[in-house]
Amino acid sequence: MARIERLTVYPVKGLDGIDLEEATVLEGGTLSKDREFALFDDEGDVINGKRTARIHDLSTDFDSSSGELVVESPADEPRRFDLETAHGRERAEHWFGEYFDETVTLERDRSLGFVDRREMGPSVVSTASLRTVASWFDGMTVDGARRRLRANVEIAGVPPFWEDRLVGQDAATLDASGVRLEGVTPCARCVVPQRDPDTGERIDDFRERFAEKRRETFPAWADEAAFDHYYTLMVIARVPESDRQRSLAVGDSVTIVDD
Repeated sequence: MARIERLTVYPVKGLDGIDLEEATVLEGGTLSKDREFALFDDEGDVINGKRTARIHDLSTDFDSSSGELVVESPADEPRRFDLETAHGRERAEHWFGEYFDETVTLERDRSLGFVDRREMGPSVVSTASLRTVASWFDGMTVDGARRRLRANVEIAGVPPFWEDRLVGQDAATLDASGVRLEGVTPCARCVVPQRDPDTGERIDDFRERFAEKRRETFPAWADEAAFDHYYTLMVIARVPESDRQRSLAVGDSVTIVDD
């Protein structure tokens, strides 16, 4: 039976995610706490893994109830910042500014978060897809694939690339205990999945091998025309307005809606 296996949000865009047992869909359609904060440079550009591999040297944790961010770098002891207070956010800005050696601003968006596709919602992937991707690369674990690909909603009890059925002609809609997830677009990948999430070390020919294996294993049930290329994994979904401000929870059964 298909079910939600894991819910992951990324409280500070570009930094480590945290797993939740339950996540509320915000009025804007994204998950609560997902990319709620983001670091920006003095030109207004976001600081994340697409921009700098130095972000992989940071290990972070976030307490969703208190708003405390814990940051550890190789050259420093763990630092704690209360992001619920202006003082705590200022301290975080100063620390990250010193780390990245530039002026840094920490901004917050409670209503939508700083997701890349602000008109869309949570990303969806299957556990089997992550397991399959991990098998393509020597030494990669399922958790390593999970941290590289950074999905919000992970679904178990289904075959690899099951989520591909959410886009294209005759696309399916999912129902997770009363919350609908409508596929919008396949997620084209950037440079981040090519790097080890702990060390930043890059796998040679990652993109080429990924695309080759994706082509070889592309499921018969998916609409290939909906994919611009094969360096793509997981689907960005949309939650209808009528289902927002409800919650998704780990263990929720997931069914295909027959509209």
